[in-house]
Amino acid sequence: MKKQSYSVGIIGGAGYTAGELIRILRWHPAVEIRFIHSQSQAGKLVSSIHHDLAGELLTTFTAEVDLSVDVLFLCSGHGKSKQWIKQHQPHPDTLIVDLSSDYRLDSSFVYGLPELNRERIQQARRIANPGCFATAIQLGLLPLAQAQALPAEVHVHAITGSTGAGQRPQDTTHFSWRNNNLSIYKPFAHQHLAEIGRSLQQLQSDNSPDLAFLPLRGDFSRGIFASLYLNTDLSEEALQELYQRYYAEAAFTHMVAENPHLKQVVNTNKCILQVSKHNGRALIVSVIDNLLKGASGQAVQNMNLALGLPETTGLQLKAMAF
Repeated sequence: MKKQSYSVGIIGGAGYTAGELIRILRWHPAVEIRFIHSQSQAGKLVSSIHHDLAGELLTTFTAEVDLSVDVLFLCSGHGKSKQWIKQHQPHPDTLIVDLSSDYRLDSSFVYGLPELNRERIQQARRIANPGCFATAIQLGLLPLAQAQALPAEVHVHAITGSTGAGQRPQDTTHFSWRNNNLSIYKPFAHQHLAEIGRSLQQLQSDNSPDLAFLPLRGDFSRGIFASLYLNTDLSEEALQELYQRYYAEAAFTHMVAENPHLKQVVNTNKCILQVSKHNGRALIVSVIDNLLKGASGQAVQNMNLALGLPETTGLQLKAMAF
């Protein structure tokens, strides 16, 4: 028999992804937040850091950890999750969803992309949440990989908002630098390429494509707009049928006919895709909110699947269209 309510703890509760996670779980009908951990902010009101929670959440950050909870979300920086698990040794039955990069290539954790690994996630107690760029790009390519139709090379341009760089200020996240500006970073060498390649090989093990990926910093706060193009002999109608069939049962990934834009997905757990054909090339546009479908929303989606809850529970969020 399923429990009526599950207790949740959040490790590393002061960053952007934790803030979005708290916002979702605060109103999730099947969970109760037991504690929000932050070593640096211990004793402070959570709303003093996550200002959108002012007036509705009187919880304080704690330096203590309660390992008796049903679910743990690890939201600390990359490289810290493995250290935390080694130090605390949580019970094997505790559901852990790690939002860092620590376990994305580690077979001891299930890679938490529901559109690829739904059945495995439903049986898992250790889940590695995908990266934000990785989510948008993989969702743009999985149908072709399943059809063994990816060519030798795929070109990707993807622009991310400033929240993708995390909460800690950096030279390239200051308003005066970011505003009215655009720049490429980590050309052809982004860290998410490894997890993307692994997922594509899971479906198309032979002739895995070379991903020519140019990530860009955008002058907006949140969202990822990815445009992917590749050579193909498939017609536009065949491409659209392929994508419609692959995502027919997907709870949050949707095909559209019109040109998509970020305001359709910001503040939601959606991925919106458009596929078209231009002079022998397929163009796939994939848009997500980097903090939700690219992080905290997908983490809750994974939790729902692993706990046997309806996949959309707590995630029926309206886009900020205006």
